[in-house]
Amino acid sequence: MARFARHTPGMDHPAIQEALDNVFDQALIFHGFTDYMRDYDVFTYAVADPRTGIQPSFDRYRFRYCVEAVTTTTLTADSWRESLDERLTDHAVAADLEGYVWGVKWQCLYPGGKVLAESAKADRWAKDLGIAFHEVVIEANGHKISLVFSDLEVTTVQPGHAPFVVTTGDM
Repeated sequence: MARFARHTPGMDHPAIQEALDNVFDQALIFHGFTDYMRDYDVFTYAVADPRTGIQPSFDRYRFRYCVEAVTTTTLTADSWRESLDERLTDHAVAADLEGYVWGVKWQCLYPGGKVLAESAKADRWAKDLGIAFHEVVIEANGHKISLVFSDLEVTTVQPGHAPFVVTTGDM
């Protein structure tokens, strides 16, 4: 019996694009590697017009077997210069200040996420590992995130979910 489960392919390009389209113009609330450092999580908060009856949801987009994650700013140097004041990290204090208010603790997923149809990086990893890889670019009003990964899982998480907790016994 194999000690580890073999990777089984999941979403293809169109399914990944559809999942990203579902959170277009919604809120990016957190992103980073999982605590085991293999997969990359993007947490979103999505709301619909209340007349639809669709309840808001916190969703985790887990980019599995993530071999590359690059995050860059989408703010200009002028915006950064105006946003260095530490008070901008506290939404309540920052209300009357000029600059990017970091303290809102979310970013608008606009222009959103896009699967790259052609990706030399994904092709190279697929060839080297023998499983499918994809590349996406997710753009928000604060960060641009580029990911190369093999699969995507989307799940709903409950309020209070903590993607990382510092403990003493794990080291």
